[in-house]
Amino acid sequence: MTSCTQHQQGLVDRFGRRVKYVRLSVTDRCDFRCVYCMSEKMTFLPREQVLSLEEIGRVASVFAGLGVEKIRLTGGEPLVRRDVMQLVDYLGTLGLKDFTMTTNGSQLPRYAKALKAAGMHRLNISLDSLDAEKFHRITRKGQLQQVIDGIDAAQQAGFDQIKVNAVIMRGRNEDEVLDLVDFVRQRQIDISFIEEMPLGDVSDHGREETFCSSDEVKAMIEQRYRLEAINQQTGGPSRYFSMQDSRSKIGFISPHSHNFCGDCNRVRVTAEGRLLLCLGNEHSVDLRPILRAHPTDNKPLKQAIVDAMDLKPERHHFTTDGDVQIVRFMNMTGG
Repeated sequence: MTSCTQHQQGLVDRFGRRVKYVRLSVTDRCDFRCVYCMSEKMTFLPREQVLSLEEIGRVASVFAGLGVEKIRLTGGEPLVRRDVMQLVDYLGTLGLKDFTMTTNGSQLPRYAKALKAAGMHRLNISLDSLDAEKFHRITRKGQLQQVIDGIDAAQQAGFDQIKVNAVIMRGRNEDEVLDLVDFVRQRQIDISFIEEMPLGDVSDHGREETFCSSDEVKAMIEQRYRLEAINQQTGGPSRYFSMQDSRSKIGFISPHSHNFCGDCNRVRVTAEGRLLLCLGNEHSVDLRPILRAHPTDNKPLKQAIVDAMDLKPERHHFTTDGDVQIVRFMNMTGG
């Protein structure tokens, strides 16, 4: 496929998948240290290696010009980035069909109203436990009430699409699956249960011991609630189910047990400007030198993004035996 044709048709990879969704990491830093996401003693990127907010905005505008309809801001924790609202305000002007953020919720009491006013449509808020002591153990630094207050602030700000994300780990929090379902039912928000991904060599636990499949979690929920599959497309990897007596939807993100690569429409840009073509592979292109070599010309950046589509692999190959296929941590990848 020629680059000219690709420009006309948007971003299409070698397998005919059209990329319409980009996850932009604005920082690798976070005020939590979740055990599945990063090491307890992290070495973060030097400031000069992190893209400026203006550079991230340029990347976003080029992607939007190439047919991307959904942008999600991630981290680390995106709301710990200084002056991040300048970027949010700019992205809110790009006319995206879906503008979202994944956050740990800690900063939402401060930012929720401003995010909504800037045109953000949806929020995904990480919440792995409703037990304050267990929550602190999983996040190492987080305070449960701070996140609950953040969810309340998001609802009060008028976000009508809020989803909780919960990574379920055997021996850690699988006993809270039903409690988490009841939590979102009470608030009439949604939840996705996520299988832990083998990214980064974590020291806290053995992933082969803590792996809990989506099928196991679904079976736990069905002990109390009947789940009906629904055909909801959010541009992400979740499979969604409804409950007859609630507006809350239950999602499952299953990179191990239900591989979602066949219809993958996503790419990621890390905080240092590396365009990752797949969450579970190292196929990537470094956009930072292109951005900095051409500070006022987006044509080289656009061409690099178009050409990168040929690097997007057909699928990832995660295993559940504890092997680490990818050495970078989730905070480096951007969720």
